[in-house]
Amino acid sequence: MRTFLFMVLCAVLSGASSDSQQTDIETLMDNVVVLKVPVFMGSMVHVPLTCGGAFQNEAVFWKKNGQAFDPPLMGNQVQVLVEEMKGGNYTCHLSPSGEYLNHTMILIQLNPDNRTVILENGEGGHIHCSAPNYKGSFHCRWRRTQRRSDASVVLVKAERYMEDIPCELDANGSGVECQNTLCSYKEEQHRISLTVYIRSHARLEAYTKSFYLREIVRPAKLPNLHIIDGNVFKWDYPESWEKPCTFFGLQFEIKLVHSGHSCNSENQIMVITNYTVSIQPKKYIFCVRAQDKFTRGPWSHWSQCT
Repeated sequence: MRTFLFMVLCAVLSGASSDSQQTDIETLMDNVVVLKVPVFMGSMVHVPLTCGGAFQNEAVFWKKNGQAFDPPLMGNQVQVLVEEMKGGNYTCHLSPSGEYLNHTMILIQLNPDNRTVILENGEGGHIHCSAPNYKGSFHCRWRRTQRRSDASVVLVKAERYMEDIPCELDANGSGVECQNTLCSYKEEQHRISLTVYIRSHARLEAYTKSFYLREIVRPAKLPNLHIIDGNVFKWDYPESWEKPCTFFGLQFEIKLVHSGHSCNSENQIMVITNYTVSIQPKKYIFCVRAQDKFTRGPWSHWSQCT
């Protein structure tokens, strides 16, 4: 008797757990639904699917990832059982081998989404953003982990204070270019929020980056770096930098490194000012880079002259 009651209780709890998952089904975009499951294994959730109102009276047949169900799954409105991380692409057809009608991609996201395995986590996080000036255009990039190199971006959302920012995905799927219509002279009051939804098979992960534009503006390399009179160096502001330069001022870091070393080398001869070199080594490399004088954002890449 006790064994029977225990089995009944387990069945009730299992049913309750499965039914409770219904509230964790969200529509991410057209034809894509996300099932959020707990981190622990063993979840089983019934997900309702609809082929479409136009096929209400048709003999609709369903497939999962191109494979027919056995026994066949039929009907315009059906329910499929999704176990653990086993989502996929569900398509409906006029017959078992007939015309494609519609599809629904079921993706699985862990809740809480704190076990990220698709993107590498480098210095500064999973997503790295930069902008060449304050005109509102910025670029963000990411790197897939080696085991998830085939992962694909499902959706990118960017917004500032509930206003959508249009973005275009890079051809290789490893970055995005966005354009915020922002006045260069206007003080930023709200941060930009960027969310990248990326999937590997049926697993979905969401990565978010939040920033002010002033935090990611990095001047381009300083052009036209040259030497005059044997020891005085000059250069120009980048063409992409904001004008007037008196309002969008730059400050510079200058140093000399030994010949054959890179500008990132710590083995430097000296740090100088006034752009005039007062020493006479046989050969050296002059290095200069810039940053916004007022926001103290990221430094540009080094420009060098040998």
